[in-house]
Amino acid sequence: MFSFEVMARDGDTRARLGRLTTPHGVVETPAFMPVGTAGEVKGVLPEQLRQVGVQMVLANTYHLQLRPGADVVERLGGLGRFMGWEGPVLTDSGGYQVFSLAELVEVDDDGVSFRSHIDGAHLRLDPAQTVQIQNQLGADIIMVLDECVPAESDKSTVARAVERTVRWAGESLAAHKQADRQWLFAINQGGLYHDLRASCMERLTAMDFAGYAVGGLSVGESRPQMLEVLGRLEPLMPADRPRYLMGVGKPHDIVEAVAAGIDLFDCVIPTRNGRNGYAFTRQGPIRLKNERHRLSDKPLDLECDCPACRRFSRGYLRHLILAGQMLGPMLVSLHNIAYYQGLVSRLRQAIGQGSLRLARDDFFRNVAESVNPDEET
Repeated sequence: MFSFEVMARDGDTRARLGRLTTPHGVVETPAFMPVGTAGEVKGVLPEQLRQVGVQMVLANTYHLQLRPGADVVERLGGLGRFMGWEGPVLTDSGGYQVFSLAELVEVDDDGVSFRSHIDGAHLRLDPAQTVQIQNQLGADIIMVLDECVPAESDKSTVARAVERTVRWAGESLAAHKQADRQWLFAINQGGLYHDLRASCMERLTAMDFAGYAVGGLSVGESRPQMLEVLGRLEPLMPADRPRYLMGVGKPHDIVEAVAAGIDLFDCVIPTRNGRNGYAFTRQGPIRLKNERHRLSDKPLDLECDCPACRRFSRGYLRHLILAGQMLGPMLVSLHNIAYYQGLVSRLRQAIGQGSLRLARDDFFRNVAESVNPDEET
């Protein structure tokens, strides 16, 4: 039921064209997963996700265990049925919340204790329990529990996190009893310390996981630092297993990481930015709240065929955003997801044609990364 095959490699970069087969469908890689933290990609219907090319979505173990609870999801048919999504699902382990909710977390060698960000209730996650929860949720791909620390952490702190991550990976693997129904991925940690990254990857690959993720990036480091980590790790990662870069989602970062050999991505940026009137286009980003869009009858992106671009003007979308109307954030979020799916689709095409370097250079030449209000498209 599960398989991963590298279909083609780009001659000038480390990029790969792949096919990941799961019990709930096939994912052509490189692929981007929208984030459905609590079982919902905010403001977007499952059928709309399919319409704009989404192949796989991500949900969050920590949040779903808090509410409604894994037992509820299991009794209601598993995560896909629960959220009305018929395609593949990946659940992260809650390890990122060790970083993002640091003030509510206590970490020890055996696991993580959370105070709920909702009501302060206690939640304990250890490697075996995290796997059990994800078994109940029923995602196609599940993740080991890991410890993610800030990029600026000193080496002793990062080394301690690596030791926990490796030990927890082994305990997660031992606890996983549904390998025929779910693939378990390991997570590489080590911050910006290349010796720690290499040691972590060597020990994880010896355990023979179904796939390997790179965690602990997009937590404060620069893009050159991120790319140096990926460049050193790529030769150490099994060539026949999926590679997943967790939480990295700026378009320019995705393009570079694909060239570095990464297959899977996720990030909240498309929907979070969409809810705030920030749209991605093939010419660069647009901030709809700016006055210059008040009377614009142009679509967000002339080259996009999503519902927001087919039917609505920038001026109308700006009005919805500023008036606090729900439709505005929904439409811009959907557009941003469509943009990301179009981006990875074009990257897949370029890899298949052996022209990713040209596509990457063209992207960086034509797509602005960040803009001032007076310089927007």
